[in-house]
Amino acid sequence: MKLTEVITVVLISVVAVVVNGSDEFDFFYLVQQWPGSYCDSKQSCCYPTTGKPQPDFGIHGLWPNYKDGSYPSNCDATNPFDLNQVKDLMSSMRTNWATLACPSADGVSFWTHEWDKHGTCSESVLNQHAYFQSALQLKNQSNLLQLLKSAGIEPNDDKYSLSSIKSAIQQGLGFNPWIECNTDDSGNSQLYQVYLCVDTSGSNLIECPVNPSGKRCGSQIQFPTF
Repeated sequence: MKLTEVITVVLISVVAVVVNGSDEFDFFYLVQQWPGSYCDSKQSCCYPTTGKPQPDFGIHGLWPNYKDGSYPSNCDATNPFDLNQVKDLMSSMRTNWATLACPSADGVSFWTHEWDKHGTCSESVLNQHAYFQSALQLKNQSNLLQLLKSAGIEPNDDKYSLSSIKSAIQQGLGFNPWIECNTDDSGNSQLYQVYLCVDTSGSNLIECPVNPSGKRCGSQIQFPTF
């Protein structure tokens, strides 16, 4: 085989690996956010144009990840977010996946970002509709607020031990969560985001292969009202 032919074969193989491997991943992070902590910070928040969300954890995203802690992103620019594909999910998305960013918006930019950056990297197993539907189903399945309330942990501005929060979720779901905190204007550590891990089908919770990066919590954290 001539050198030029060898080079061509190698280049084709490399391209094939890049294209076919662009949406391969090991698991998802399902990330849910407490709106009271998002709003009770220096950056503040803006309620969506549909009104103030209910006082419940909201979906931040369903993020494909690798076991080494890295993650794929923006895997397919040819498949942009299409609102028509999720029309039947819109009511649930407005309730459970609301935007709190300023200025006030209807959520479309938020969902577009999540699909373009993260969803396109899972499209070999989840098309656009299935991606958003899976996240909504997993959020309802986990029911974080009810698990915490059942353990006496209420969003009432009180402080709770990090271990008690983790324990309540672990006992309720059977899997360990990873908790991310932020700080309010007074410097209090707040319960901000809860990470749960999901298998590559987007259907089942699993034990996390690796913990995410993010702001860690102190031993006592506040659960602010919303």
